[in-house]
Amino acid sequence: MQEKSIQSLGGEARKKALSAEQRAEIAKKAADARWGLPVSHFEGEIELGTAKIPCAVVEINGETVRLINSAGFMKALGRPWKGSYKRTDMPNFLEAKNLEPFISKELRGVLDMVEYRTESGSSKQGYRAEIVPLACEAYLSARDTPGALHSSQQNVAKACEIIMRSLAKLGILALVDEATGYQEIRDRKALQKILEKYIKDDWAKWTRRFPLEFYQHLFRLKNLNIHVSGNSVKPSYVGHWTNDIVYDRLAPGIKKRLREVNPKNETTGRRTRKHHQHLTEDIGIPELQQYLSNVIFLMRGCQTWDEFKRRLDVSAPKFGDTMSLPM
Repeated sequence: MQEKSIQSLGGEARKKALSAEQRAEIAKKAADARWGLPVSHFEGEIELGTAKIPCAVVEINGETVRLINSAGFMKALGRPWKGSYKRTDMPNFLEAKNLEPFISKELRGVLDMVEYRTESGSSKQGYRAEIVPLACEAYLSARDTPGALHSSQQNVAKACEIIMRSLAKLGILALVDEATGYQEIRDRKALQKILEKYIKDDWAKWTRRFPLEFYQHLFRLKNLNIHVSGNSVKPSYVGHWTNDIVYDRLAPGIKKRLREVNPKNETTGRRTRKHHQHLTEDIGIPELQQYLSNVIFLMRGCQTWDEFKRRLDVSAPKFGDTMSLPM
């Protein structure tokens, strides 16, 4: 409704009605459409061997693509940059005919140059970051084959060896993510995918998901003399223990997300539904049932609450917590 009313306004009035964030987003979309190039919002520099190579992260048709600057990679290989002109369909650093037998299918799949635009509007070119170890492997395979590598290419093979050593401890994709700051976005996207598997925005009809035995052991370990039956109303503070035992440990971020889709009523202070009513039938519910089965098995062998918590913290630590170690 708000969007429709804004659209009905004149040019100047529309500008005033839009927030600064909305105007920036509209301008960004217009620029992207005008240039027709993927835009890099994450840029940085990685160190490979003795060279520092500019890198970026872009989205292409919904795919997250890590790029390294073409000129920077040539410098890391000890080769002079010859511009974008190529005598063959191969990059400058792979166009020698003696290297052809060592170019793998995987390497051929990442040879296309990618042109992208920076946030400031300048145009740049780069290769998919996966090209780095694959191209180095081609040179090193040629070097290991007697007579395959030209003497003028020995220095490039040496540079490839140094680069491969640089990548031994950390993959090229992780290096680019760290240098550009994209790793935080990557982690959030990974978490979102987990939550999408476990939680749904709508809810299912109430069905008992927590076995009565779970509460019987819970009250026993807490030294509470509360009778649990199928129709009993459990004390409200049990929810705090349930979060601690179950939802803090079932999957990362799941308790926070459940509180968002199942908020408390401002008047009553209670939630309209049980958290488990928002769990997905294919993954969330089966994972919950398996987890509860393991917890109940653990409860059976414990005599005190402290003993149970120590064992639980070892077997199923809270996500984001550091496991306690005996001193």
